[in-house]
Amino acid sequence: MTVLEALAVLTAGIGAGTINVIVGSGTLITFPVLLAVGLPPITANVSNTLGLVPGSVSGAVGYRRELVGQRSRVLRFGTASLLGGLTGAFLLIQLPSAAFDAIVPALICIALVLVVLQPRLARAVAARRERDGTEPSHYGGPLLTVGIGLCGIYGGYFGAAQGVLLLGMMGLALTEDIQRINAIKNVLALIVNGVAAVVFLFVADFDWSAVGLLAVGAAIGGQIGAKIGRRLSPTVLRGVIVVVGLVAVAKLVLG
Repeated sequence: MTVLEALAVLTAGIGAGTINVIVGSGTLITFPVLLAVGLPPITANVSNTLGLVPGSVSGAVGYRRELVGQRSRVLRFGTASLLGGLTGAFLLIQLPSAAFDAIVPALICIALVLVVLQPRLARAVAARRERDGTEPSHYGGPLLTVGIGLCGIYGGYFGAAQGVLLLGMMGLALTEDIQRINAIKNVLALIVNGVAAVVFLFVADFDWSAVGLLAVGAAIGGQIGAKIGRRLSPTVLRGVIVVVGLVAVAKLVLG
């Protein structure tokens, strides 16, 4: 790897770390750069997963205030993400890299619709609960936990726009401010990426130079993303999520 290529990977890591904390989809920045510097697709994917873990840690720490009072949620959803991430990591070793190509853009589009409509849907659900005299579930119901587990499978396998999917699901099911939901999302992404990284350390090929550069960049970006993301209003944050999500769809569809 030349000096210019190393700088490109480092810069991509900073960008990915920043955007992963705010929304997700940082892989759409780093993965093409790793391919451009000559890494084979599977090696690039594995190196990317390993390298972005410090960014996930950095972002989760940056959002620690928004995690107060959500310990039981993190434990429940984190278990689902852990199992999903393990499954996805093993699937990456067994399946061709194009296995999710057809369905992922559609899933992201659905998640974006949920993100946009979440305030209106939340009001409608709250009004219905008030009429029925029922209390909202602290965990969003069993379907949310299952969905988070499935998202973990995808995240362990590839992970581009995993954050958008998580925000869409949790925003619909949980009666929480989007910043607090984003804090949970960062922890779940950390769990998925972390467990996948551990698996890859033992069973997959990766490039240590790429991993190290991405790790440094992502850790820096994670702190930048936490500072920016926590200052955004819910409306602006939703707008950022939609823009990033649409870019992700375009990138996945058009290549």
